[in-house]
Amino acid sequence: MTSQRRRQQPDAERGAIGVFLVVLVPGLLLIIGLAVDGGAKVAATQRANAIADEAARAGGQALDVSAALTGQVRVDPAAAVAAAQDYLDRSDVAGSVTVVDGDTLQVTTSLTEPTAFLGLVGITAMTVEGSGTADLISGTGQNGGEGP
Repeated sequence: MTSQRRRQQPDAERGAIGVFLVVLVPGLLLIIGLAVDGGAKVAATQRANAIADEAARAGGQALDVSAALTGQVRVDPAAAVAAAQDYLDRSDVAGSVTVVDGDTLQVTTSLTEPTAFLGLVGITAMTVEGSGTADLISGTGQNGGEGP
């Protein structure tokens, strides 16, 4: 009987590695997917913020030409919004541009990035948002809007 038990014992563990792999491989793929797609989301967020900042800078440089001819340095808010929106359009990024309190240009952007691994669990794309602001110069003189 002892020899019979020894023969049955190896057969009892047959296929154990298969079950282990069936549980382990999807878990590892999910962890790799989170790392790769999480890194892509961080990069997309940085890109959205950078584009929003650049659009705000472009808008902040839209000087009021008629005021500049009289010696005043000031930004035309309507031209600033148009310049920032034009930058977003040229960058092919969706976003909005608003003037807050008459002296701050605020730009928000939205990007949608496809996923590499998370599509296996039904997440095919991630949407990220970015924002940027620029202070609009208003005043007279040549010292950044301050008087002489």
